[in-house]
Amino acid sequence: MTDTAPVRPAAATPAQAPTAPAASARTRGTASDPIQAPGTPEAVWRAWPGWADLPEIPVGPFTRVVVVAAHPDDEVLGFGGTIALLAAAGTRITVAMVTDGEGSHPDSTVLTADDLVRVRAAETRDALAELGAAQAAVVPLHVPDTRVGAHEDRVAARLAELAEGADLLVAPWTGDVHGDHEAAGRAALRAAAATGVPCWLYPVWMWHWATPGDSRVPWERAARIALPPDVRARKRAAAARFVSQTEPLGPGPGDAAILPPEELAHHLRETEVVFR
Repeated sequence: MTDTAPVRPAAATPAQAPTAPAASARTRGTASDPIQAPGTPEAVWRAWPGWADLPEIPVGPFTRVVVVAAHPDDEVLGFGGTIALLAAAGTRITVAMVTDGEGSHPDSTVLTADDLVRVRAAETRDALAELGAAQAAVVPLHVPDTRVGAHEDRVAARLAELAEGADLLVAPWTGDVHGDHEAAGRAALRAAAATGVPCWLYPVWMWHWATPGDSRVPWERAARIALPPDVRARKRAAAARFVSQTEPLGPGPGDAAILPPEELAHHLRETEVVFR
């Protein structure tokens, strides 16, 4: 969920929601950017009666699932509870980490980009362990942070290799209004089409910039996955492992937390949502 200025794609795919304004970094953007602008409070989402209209889907049974993350933590924020459910069911899980997340704090006075690569990789392994998925294979693609769109062909080809023989491919939503998330999602859709593997897309930033019933969101393709209390506890513990994103790295403005409590609250609900 890196917040450096993402690269917007030139065009949308058929699976993408209507085009939303370009996104940029919370720390570098302008007030007109959806991610930079004040978000929708979690209390508003929780009060939305539309949750009852989203069909609940079962998780599996699946033998192998490939989960794509544009940055370390996307997979936990958007799909972590379901990863815990899959792991508990004995599903073999592969996490394709498109970037190393080195761009989350470009102006930090505490950690360099190389430091962030090491820190975020360790946080990912710790978070997966909290989800009961310590045995998951983490495959880094080492695409430059904020530049996934420029490497989309390579990402799609690698994801097709990883998805071969899997039961399900899961990736960030192509309408998330973050360039890296959208490019990773488009690459996953291409990989799914090439391999014949079903693909689910999970939103991350959507909960910030959208509002309940928002016409930019394809609610007709949305489904929810219920998370039991023990799974929610696992997800909360996993999200807390990303200290580099949830806590300030230092006192300077370039070291601010990327995921303050009000943002993290969107991802600690009783359900997760995917677009099919």
